[in-house]
Amino acid sequence: MRIVGGEFRGRSLKAPRTDAIRPTSDRTRESLFNILAHAYPGAVEGARVLELFAGTGAVGLEALSRGASSAIFVEQSVEGRALIQANIEAFGLMGRTKIFRRNATALGPCRNLEPYSFIFADPPYGKGLGEAALNGAAADGWIADGALVLLEERTDQSPELARSFFPLESRVFGETSIHFYRYEPGRNGS
Repeated sequence: MRIVGGEFRGRSLKAPRTDAIRPTSDRTRESLFNILAHAYPGAVEGARVLELFAGTGAVGLEALSRGASSAIFVEQSVEGRALIQANIEAFGLMGRTKIFRRNATALGPCRNLEPYSFIFADPPYGKGLGEAALNGAAADGWIADGALVLLEERTDQSPELARSFFPLESRVFGETSIHFYRYEPGRNGS
């Protein structure tokens, strides 16, 4: 696993030793960030990134490499948090990142933090956890109005999010789909 573009391009990422963590592949990340650069210019540059079910933190670290201002990684597993911490330290990103040991489906109120403008969720597939996490994050103030929200899922799954998540498109990468949404809280009447 490597960072595929930006400031840290070509640098290795610490990878999991078990199958308990399923990182987004280099090829999928490269395609994803090419899509972002062409279809959603400016979505990453200066963004505040929230990565839910972060695993190795590969997507958030890729975003930081490509100009995001900061990132929070939400991961419950000990292995995942250790991998994220090792990757953050290897790239010298301690001042621009935080790791939260929380259940991504129950973040709680955002409190003193500003909402995030780029959200990526890569939950265990087929369990509805991505929808629960994103709906909860929105309700608790973690997602900025107009944020770009991405949800990775198996291609045979059709996520159902609150109406405030306006569907933009879905892209298929083998057996994986990434669903793109724009967060528009006014659509829900809130």
